[in-house]
Amino acid sequence: MKQMLQVVRRELAGFFSTPAAFIFYGAFLAATLFVFFWVETFFARNIVDVRPLFDWMPVLLIFLTAAMTMRMWAEERRLGTIEVLMTAPVRPWILVTGKFLACLTLMALALVLTLPLTITVSLMGPLDWGPVLAGYLAALFLAGAYCAIGLFISSRSDNQIVSLILTTLACGFLYLLGSDTLTGFFGNRAGEMLKLLGTGSRFEAIGRGVIDVRDLAYYLSLTGVFLALNIYSLERLRWAGNPDNPRHRRWGLITLLAAANLVAVNCWLTPLNLARLDLTRDHLYSISPATRATLARLREPLLIRGYFSAQTHPLLAPLVPELRDLLKEYQVAGHGRVRVEFLDPHDNQELEREAGEKYGIRPVPFQTASRYQAAVTNSYFHILISYGDEYQVLGFRDLIEIKAQGETRIDVGLRNPEYDITKAIKKVLYAYQGGGNLFGTIPEPVVFTGYFSARDRLPEALAALNEELEKDLEKLKNESNGRFSYRFIDPDQQGPALARELREKYGFQPLVAGLLSPTTFWYSMVLTSGERAVQVPLPGELTGPAMERSLKAALKRFSRGFLKTVALVAPQGPPPGLPMMAGPRDQYRILRQVLEEEYTVRDTQLDTGQVPADADLLLLADPRGLDEKQVFAVDQFLMRGGTVIAAVSPIKVEMSGRLSADRQESGLEKWLDHQGLRVEEKLILDPRNTPFPVPVERQLAGFTVRETRLVNYPFFIDIRDQGLPRDHGLTAGLDQVTATWASPIIVDEQKNKKRRVTRLLRSSPGSWTTDDLNIQPDFRRFGEMGFARGETTGSSLIGVMVEGGFTSLFAGQESPLLTAARKAAEEEKKEKEEKKQGTNETEKPKDKPPVIGRVIEHSPDSARIILISSPTFASDTTLSLISSTLGTEYLNPVTLLNNGVDWSLEDRDLLAIRGRSHFARTLPPMSREQRIFWEYLNYGLAAAGLLALWLIRARSRHNRTRRWRTLLQQQGGQA
Repeated sequence: MKQMLQVVRRELAGFFSTPAAFIFYGAFLAATLFVFFWVETFFARNIVDVRPLFDWMPVLLIFLTAAMTMRMWAEERRLGTIEVLMTAPVRPWILVTGKFLACLTLMALALVLTLPLTITVSLMGPLDWGPVLAGYLAALFLAGAYCAIGLFISSRSDNQIVSLILTTLACGFLYLLGSDTLTGFFGNRAGEMLKLLGTGSRFEAIGRGVIDVRDLAYYLSLTGVFLALNIYSLERLRWAGNPDNPRHRRWGLITLLAAANLVAVNCWLTPLNLARLDLTRDHLYSISPATRATLARLREPLLIRGYFSAQTHPLLAPLVPELRDLLKEYQVAGHGRVRVEFLDPHDNQELEREAGEKYGIRPVPFQTASRYQAAVTNSYFHILISYGDEYQVLGFRDLIEIKAQGETRIDVGLRNPEYDITKAIKKVLYAYQGGGNLFGTIPEPVVFTGYFSARDRLPEALAALNEELEKDLEKLKNESNGRFSYRFIDPDQQGPALARELREKYGFQPLVAGLLSPTTFWYSMVLTSGERAVQVPLPGELTGPAMERSLKAALKRFSRGFLKTVALVAPQGPPPGLPMMAGPRDQYRILRQVLEEEYTVRDTQLDTGQVPADADLLLLADPRGLDEKQVFAVDQFLMRGGTVIAAVSPIKVEMSGRLSADRQESGLEKWLDHQGLRVEEKLILDPRNTPFPVPVERQLAGFTVRETRLVNYPFFIDIRDQGLPRDHGLTAGLDQVTATWASPIIVDEQKNKKRRVTRLLRSSPGSWTTDDLNIQPDFRRFGEMGFARGETTGSSLIGVMVEGGFTSLFAGQESPLLTAARKAAEEEKKEKEEKKQGTNETEKPKDKPPVIGRVIEHSPDSARIILISSPTFASDTTLSLISSTLGTEYLNPVTLLNNGVDWSLEDRDLLAIRGRSHFARTLPPMSREQRIFWEYLNYGLAAAGLLALWLIRARSRHNRTRRWRTLLQQQGGQA
């Protein structure tokens, strides 16, 4: 070991004895920073990561390693010192290992000099350090392999330039083996084999944050093979001129066996997929506990089949091995309940026909380029998830995300493969269970309690409905295996104590028998399981089938194995044939599509005064002009213990043509105020904001020129860090949300003192508010901001969740449904009288269903309101505008609302993994001056690193000179 360290010190001293060391390091840092800020355009890319650094690291290390190793043996041979080393009492393997460790130390020092770049990026935003650590580890292992190659080539030549060129060519060849440029000409299988041999492709696998033993073993094997060849070449040099003997042949055999064993280890490890360590913060490439919990609920075999063509688009080919590894983890986590297959339909016509006819899987045409011409390749890139007779198919559009960098450069990666696959598994599981036993997934017994008056007090329609209800209840009891029971209680016979308890606990009130009848009766239903209670709504149609649907919909709220229903109230888009921007209101197609992937979405406008009976949650997306009946529907849904998610604002924004804003009424103002929530008629402006393409007018030689400019728009509030609590499930997986044209929310602490209030979204402390509705920026008057800087009001509340018991706005009043029915009856009577005056004919009165008017005055503690004061933040127009600015699909507002639905329906399996994405961590808003500061700071830190290295080298030389001088003086004195 002492001899080895002496060799290391000798080589390090020799390297730093000339200015060449600082030239090499300076060139490496200059190339690194140029690629990071200029070639990869870090700030325009707008992602908080150092992936551009590691994307180019394999190429940069080739030239740096070749420059550092070219002199290690070649210089010894040129100067003739190689003979001294060969005859010294030092074994060749010690010399080789010492030089190798010296080279590796120099490469590690080069990597250390790039650390300030990663540190400054982490100061700019939430950097995921997992891929960074993995990238540096991969760089060190790759540098070791390159050093071993360079040392071997240097030992075979006495010319440094020849050694430099040959090392560059050898390392470049190994890098190109697994590059997309080469693998694109081959099929998936051949391409994957080449990637197993490529140093760059192996580097990418580790650089994405997953440390795989197979990749590390590859680099160690490559290093071991070339170090063994280096030792053998030195041994042959020692034998030069001597006759061949068995010892020489034994050395050759040992070297060959060592190389063969290192290659065999790689072949043995290739099919294994067990020793992997996912260092990414959100474990993007590993099976999460949420997925394992979903797989544990499987009762039948689950089939996951990957359809991947051998020839596919070059940008999709690298993603196939990642999906293979992940799907194999599903098979392991399924403990025998999950079967994973990989097929190429082009190899089997029967399989291709089955994929098309049974599952609707058809090849997608991709435009590709061969060596001689452009072509169109019909390729499969699909994943089938099949459970029982239910199945889901994921295509490449469902699995990937694209980050555009300019007009020609795009970055393609897997979006969130675990979430996409687990979501599909969950959907087929729920759909399959939905056709089976209703009580199979209800963990605790459920009790139905009907608070009904005596039959002679009930209207005829309800009395007949009661008979159907008893049949349905008895049927459910027989199917439940003891998990369901029912009972009827007549509050009229129990005295005022029960009536008071029902009013306080559930908000139940006696109903009115008719429009003009003073007779009242009880007809309320509730399901209880443990401490949880769910009210069974009276269906709009008083029929047996409608009552059965309402009862089963309420039962499903206790289950974790059925698709839930979301009632969506959203503005309608423009009539067919008109462009999107021609409509008077924003559309919410993207929101609806995302919700439909996991829930049954039922569109409603609440015109009947009731929320659909099977709805589990009510989502109001930018409601406008709701009348009393519609507000009553919202109120009574909350009183039954439901959850209301509302995105409302008193400001209406139009984006067709010129930006404009005006005041509007949603109809919910009085209701929200009654519940202790108020949205102010103001807009929030925030210096921390998201860029927005704004149409701007400027005067040019007497003409008005309208142009679109990408500006920092203070009405597009960038919410992150303290404004977006990550410790709450509603905001899980979200690093940032943009709130557009938001208004401040005021929470009445007195009215909500007995409820749980969670503040979800807040603007930054430097924000301010305005009641000026001019949202068009004026850069001539107000400079870069475009708007007058108001007095800072501090952080404003934009999103809030309130849970607990609520009181009805209509408590103590007549039901608006009865009022509306009475008015309609009076108008109809008046019309009939007018008709009678002109004719003697008598019209036979038509039987109409009775109108049951009741007001639930109080909600259970399970009721919940989620209020967001930015109704446009999840609209199609806003999402497309921000997506075009970021260069990638932006769905964070939709993810937030989806989280709210999951959280409210207690279906929270996917919350922890939904928002994960490669391109989700965006840079915080920065001015041009701030970006210039960070860029030039890195230039300065690189120069400071080189200066520190020079000072250390100068200090070391000074100490060494002083030590030798002292030694010589001591020897002179003794003489």
